[in-house]
Amino acid sequence: MGLQGAKEIELRFTRYVEELVSVIGHADRAGPFRDYCTGLVMPGERKSVEPMAAITAPGRTAAQHQSLLHFVGQGAWSDDAVLTKVRQMVLPQMTRDGPIEAWIIDDTGIPKKGQHSVGVSHQYCGQLGKPANCQVAVTLSLANRHASLPVAYRLYLPNAWAEDDDRRTKVGGARGDHVQDQAADCARTDPLGV
Repeated sequence: MGLQGAKEIELRFTRYVEELVSVIGHADRAGPFRDYCTGLVMPGERKSVEPMAAITAPGRTAAQHQSLLHFVGQGAWSDDAVLTKVRQMVLPQMTRDGPIEAWIIDDTGIPKKGQHSVGVSHQYCGQLGKPANCQVAVTLSLANRHASLPVAYRLYLPNAWAEDDDRRTKVGGARGDHVQDQAADCARTDPLGV
């Protein structure tokens, strides 16, 4: 890929993020949101705010770290609104190559190094193919022969989290859902917005 191709990708990414900014609420969240999205797509093994701060603002890493922590920890936007906006932007592009052929309900393991993220526990992690420290999410995706798009997402809370009110309160009141309930919630979601 040449310089022109890289610039086109950067422009498309910028437009995509700008569209999502419209649903995250207050204008003060726009900068940290852009930085967070940039950090997610940059190279690096860990996608937590500390390494993301070093990548997105190397000259002011400590301040960026605080900004990203506040953005992620105090994010008062609606996940459903963000997923709806993503669906509105991506689904028309995706279906140009063919109609939706499948709805996929799946669990997704997210390996984690620490113990402080909501729902982290030593449990089976499909991404690693073995029990490990991870979060698990239940997702609903729409798919055709060319692409898939996650349209609903629920974090699974293991019993150690689901039964510990104090622990959940400390991290902002995470709900203690069971995976079966989350899969049913995802299945009841109307991914096409009809």
